[in-house]
Amino acid sequence: MLSQPIRQVRRARSLRKVMSLPEVLLWQELRRRPGGFRFRRQVPQAPYTIDFACLSARLAIEIDGNTHDFGARPLADERRDRIMAERGFRTLRIPAREVLKNMEPCIAAIVAACRQAGPPPPSLRDGPPPRAGEDFA
Repeated sequence: MLSQPIRQVRRARSLRKVMSLPEVLLWQELRRRPGGFRFRRQVPQAPYTIDFACLSARLAIEIDGNTHDFGARPLADERRDRIMAERGFRTLRIPAREVLKNMEPCIAAIVAACRQAGPPPPSLRDGPPPRAGEDFA
């Protein structure tokens, strides 16, 4: 998770500056750490960038606009979800119109999905491993 290609990190940084209205509104709520969970926005996970993620619950949150319903997009989303599942992430897809219309149920669904994930694995509970030369033994 921490070692992504620099190109992907730069892309995530630029996406943070041009978030859509539903993403901005949801981020305002997620920053408050609902349910005690911490969220990140535009998380690089090569070759993708996750809209929002709760790393401790291994939950990827995707805000889907109307384009996700047409053409080859549904198949591409299924493939992306499958790849993320192989990496240990469960994907929660929320339609953008729901974020705009009913924010509270969206937040409730996100918190419920985080709680359903259970406690984080030991490797995430303790944080990242120390950098080379920083042994604390």
